[in-house]
Amino acid sequence: MQRTTVLQEDWWKLRAEATWGNASAGKDLVALRAENDQLRRALTGRAVIDQARGMVMVLTPCSRGAARNLLVDVSRQCDTRLPEVAAAVVAAWEGKPLPERMQRALRRSLRRFHAEDRRCGS
Repeated sequence: MQRTTVLQEDWWKLRAEATWGNASAGKDLVALRAENDQLRRALTGRAVIDQARGMVMVLTPCSRGAARNLLVDVSRQCDTRLPEVAAAVVAAWEGKPLPERMQRALRRSLRRFHAEDRRCGS
């Protein structure tokens, strides 16, 4: 019989104790904590990406998908993670200067976006 007891150490941190010689429960706990941290970071990044996407949609009247594609394109050109590009766009909206390489990548992406937009007849 295997049993895992969950004890509350403090308000935010939970600690699980594996009892009766169940060492795999400890490994499962470590894996679950790592997954939880990864999901928390992903959700945090997603919020700033959504905010930047909304800003792009306002500035370049386009769809959600096109705005995301534009941010992804800038991210690839700068070899920078998408949440970091999105955070820089949000910071620029708030008055901080956008890094020069992101400015160049954004200009290239916008030119490409507008060229494709004209070809579609929009």
